Amino acid sequence: MPKMKSNSGALKRFKVKKNGSIKRGSAFRSHILTKMTSKRKRNLRGPQTVAKVDAGRVKAMLNLA
Repeated sequence: MPKMKSNSGALKRFKVKKNGSIKRGSAFRSHILTKMTSKRKRNLRGPQTVAKVDAGRVKAMLNLA
């Protein structure tokens, strides 16, 4: 039986932490940042995790579930 293929787009976007939660990048951080308040940009800066309801789907794309 051949190997299972992971979703290559998901591999680039998500990393699994040691506790099993999934790290993700923040949206709205690439361009047109001049109109955004400093507070909003600062809050987008920190580490983000995938919500529990979506974690199963992401793990399936990464062949972890």
